[in-house]
Amino acid sequence: MWLSEERARKPAAEPTAEWGAVTVAAPSAVYLGGERRQVPVCCPGGYAWRPAVGDEVLVLKAGAEGEQPYILGRTGAAGESLKPGQVRVGSAQCGLLCGEELELSGTVKVNGEELEALVRRVVAEMLGLPGEG
Repeated sequence: MWLSEERARKPAAEPTAEWGAVTVAAPSAVYLGGERRQVPVCCPGGYAWRPAVGDEVLVLKAGAEGEQPYILGRTGAAGESLKPGQVRVGSAQCGLLCGEELELSGTVKVNGEELEALVRRVVAEMLGLPGEG
């Protein structure tokens, strides 16, 4: 009897990881049955990512008491079909798809100059056309 009363008094332990919804983009806040603010975002080395408001994200709770949440990532885009070995890096506005070929979408710039203008300038310089260089 005493043991069952003790169990009833203890609050249920929070899960170590759970899905939540981003409520604020910068600094990141996520709703997990209550809002957690200034949640660090973990990314693989060399990547930077800021989740958007409304993203469904995986949150890992670290620390002895699970007191420090970290956003690990979000669910994949609905309907996106990557073939085995392909990688896509992008947003709603642009993207890079690597597989057997490299596909770029959106405006492409090289050192701040749009790729199309750069190609025109280089070809004009090669051909010695006036006013293009």
